[in-house]
Amino acid sequence: MNDAKYIKGTANISQIPSTHPIVLLLGRSNVGKSSLINALTNRKSLARTSGTPGKTIALNYYFINETFYLVNAPGYGYARRSKGARLEFILMIEDILLKHPNILKILVLIDFKVGPTNDDLEIIELLQSLNLNFTVVATKRDKIAKTRQYKQEKTLKNEFFKGIDFITTSSSDKINIDELRNKILSEVENHAKS
Repeated sequence: MNDAKYIKGTANISQIPSTHPIVLLLGRSNVGKSSLINALTNRKSLARTSGTPGKTIALNYYFINETFYLVNAPGYGYARRSKGARLEFILMIEDILLKHPNILKILVLIDFKVGPTNDDLEIIELLQSLNLNFTVVATKRDKIAKTRQYKQEKTLKNEFFKGIDFITTSSSDKINIDELRNKILSEVENHAKS
């Protein structure tokens, strides 16, 4: 993913190009979507990170290797958003999931330390009901002591993600970043062949 360009941010689904496959990132505000994009693309500030949750209010998309788009959706479940803004977000995501022809894969980011929130579990249930291809990515693995990481991973898998494609990552320590990158690139390549 060495060739990565920020294209633009838009709240309008019709403005997302449908010429190439899309890998969509979903997750609550402040779960580390921008940091993950930067880690996957080996760039420090391709995606702007913010200390203010809920800062991303548009779909930001990045053209990768001139073959697919990484699309960063606004964070869900941010408490300070009005009910109207939260509903708007849900409708926008449903619109993309149901109507966009080129969604190849969805990455659902959860916080490794916190575990899945109700919003995370609802999104996963929606994706399962629509039979969409997704991977749960538990971010910020480095925020837990190394001695407790294995136990936490096992707990998350057994309690919430049995039978679901699941990977833990740390953008700062580069834990499993290569594996996730290879998984995405392999799916894009297989899609191109089919």
